[in-house]
Amino acid sequence: MANQVKKDTDVRKPWIALVGNPNSGKTALFNLLTGARQKVSNYPGVTVEKKYGTLRLSDKSTVQVQDMPGTYSLTPESYDERIVTEQVLEWIHGINPPAAIISVVDATNLSRNLYLTSQLLDLGIPVIIALNMMDLVNKNGQKVDVKYLKEALGAEAIVPISALEKWGLEELKTALVQVLRSPSTKPQFFPIPLNKSVEKAITPLVQAFEKHFSFSRRLAIAQALRLVTRQSVIDIYQHAALDGRGPDPKVWKQILQMRDRTVDTLDSLGYPHRILEATLRYHWLDALLETDSSSITHKDRSEKFDRVLTHPWWGPLIFVTVLYLIFQAIFSWATIPMEWISSGVDWVGTVLWNQMPSGLMRELLVKGVVSGVGSILVFLPQILILVFFLSLLEDSGYMARVAFMLDRLMTRVGLHGRSVLPLMSGYACAIPGIMSTRTIDSWKERLITILILPLMSCSARLPVYTLMIAAFIPSMKILGFIQLQSLTLVIMYFLGTATALVMAKVFSSFIKTRGKSSFVLELPPYRVPLMQSVLRQVYTRGKVFIRNAGQIILAISMVLWFLASFPRQDTAGEPVPIQQTYAGKIGQAIEPVIKPLGFDWKLGIGLLTSFAAREVVVSTLATLYSIQDREASVVNLSEALRNDTDPQTGKPRYTPLIALSLMVFYVFAAQCMATFAIVRHETRSWKWTLFMVGYLNVLAYTGSLIVYQGGRLLGWA
Repeated sequence: MANQVKKDTDVRKPWIALVGNPNSGKTALFNLLTGARQKVSNYPGVTVEKKYGTLRLSDKSTVQVQDMPGTYSLTPESYDERIVTEQVLEWIHGINPPAAIISVVDATNLSRNLYLTSQLLDLGIPVIIALNMMDLVNKNGQKVDVKYLKEALGAEAIVPISALEKWGLEELKTALVQVLRSPSTKPQFFPIPLNKSVEKAITPLVQAFEKHFSFSRRLAIAQALRLVTRQSVIDIYQHAALDGRGPDPKVWKQILQMRDRTVDTLDSLGYPHRILEATLRYHWLDALLETDSSSITHKDRSEKFDRVLTHPWWGPLIFVTVLYLIFQAIFSWATIPMEWISSGVDWVGTVLWNQMPSGLMRELLVKGVVSGVGSILVFLPQILILVFFLSLLEDSGYMARVAFMLDRLMTRVGLHGRSVLPLMSGYACAIPGIMSTRTIDSWKERLITILILPLMSCSARLPVYTLMIAAFIPSMKILGFIQLQSLTLVIMYFLGTATALVMAKVFSSFIKTRGKSSFVLELPPYRVPLMQSVLRQVYTRGKVFIRNAGQIILAISMVLWFLASFPRQDTAGEPVPIQQTYAGKIGQAIEPVIKPLGFDWKLGIGLLTSFAAREVVVSTLATLYSIQDREASVVNLSEALRNDTDPQTGKPRYTPLIALSLMVFYVFAAQCMATFAIVRHETRSWKWTLFMVGYLNVLAYTGSLIVYQGGRLLGWA
């Protein structure tokens, strides 16, 4: 056929695709197989994360493995699932197909997980089924008849494994070696029984796929059912046609006409076309698993826990308690390592100050670089603790319960439970949270989630909160057991979250709908998190934080040192106070605008620099105070803030009220260039990006103004 497919003429090495449902342990298995030999990039044209790594097989050879996004089927309901479906479409048309597919299956939920596997088996690509979580099956005293399932499904191999307990991996590698050396040739018949009426109705489509795409009979039937079932499949084919990877337009028009006639015929016969493929496959799998005497059901302790953890009243209370304990741990557990890092920064600064000859280079290195970057590195333990606990909650299956539990609340504000996971991801970083909104198939709900997601206090705000809380909020207990500092931190997070829900309700009233979505969530069983996977996430986040400190914050600290150090002398040859430097003049120029919030020119400079990244405000203040104190090499920022006084009145320049005002400002403010860029990419619109930046900064100014001026009226100043 003309323009059927652009064949991939590049010489590529054989590679393996790792495919599976969300919560099947796919990524944990990928981490175990590839270890440190991993790379991360994006799919062409989109920012969906692509993970691939090198696997060393049992025969000492190596092969590339790609971890595909989690999906429930090849009839996509979300953006991530669409990516997988588009990749599969390329494979069946000969564009760089994998040498084999590892289908990762949750052995405790065979019926649900084998649905995707049955679709993969239609592709004509060797499939090895990795039967994960067999440790749970064994503990429950159950068995899986592996030999029977292998023959019934027609898989190359089925390998029982446990990613948690790390067994079965060598057997999986051995199976891969055998498949790569000599993949078996299996008859390409469609294994799912079709009654005569359905078979007759879809025959024209099947024949069209065989004729124009040279599909096998099995693949042609599978694609015909898929085309009948979902509009999204039609959209993918049309998108491929526009890129020159699809059928000839005339041929495609004929196929769509056949599809419409097939849909009408099926509906008139009483076979709803939208659920036809799912009905056929699940009936077949249910019959297959009923024949298998080892069919697994999973109704044990998870359901008992869910009665409490997803209870309408107890559930939210437990969730809030969990968050409070996490924030309490951020303060208590991080104290000692923060002191170590602070002492290390002070030692480095002192050694350099004492060993280097006096001059501009010494001041730049100590008061600019060491003071600026070191002030941020001090907060690394708190960020790692936050990411550690969030990863534990997600990998244990609890986050899925939170999404289920909050679905009713989300519906009331114009969203649904699928928005919960991106919003919770925003506590660590807004960028992966925004990217994960691709699981939301409704454009309206996805856009609203993106617009409100920066209101979730990310880890970049944590240094600002903890600096102000440690400096100005007393370490005392309320009611004998509630730490005031931890409570203040919880309030900041709660304020952002509550405001996000309010704004979602506002936005849902005027943003036009471009499609509706439903929320179907499979609650995975509670599992002990794989610590290797959790620690890898913590390591990745820590590396990103340090990289930012080494690049963005380093550059800004050096520029700021120059602005705050020059001019060095006035016309009379006297040293110029910092207020009269370039930085001081810039800060004093914007001071009238921010003075109603309680902020002075130093905080004004911090607000400007933190548009690069929110945590930069901390390094900015550290650099300014380090330059102002001409005697000390590196200053203690908390003490410097507490001891700073207004030269005219002699009163403290900063107070607990100003600290609260600043924290509220950072709860709402849009200050992260990387976030702006990802919002622009995901929405493909400058309009919504600028709208988000505008409304968040207006909200920040208004909220801070209310706190400071309201506090003054109440006599808190």
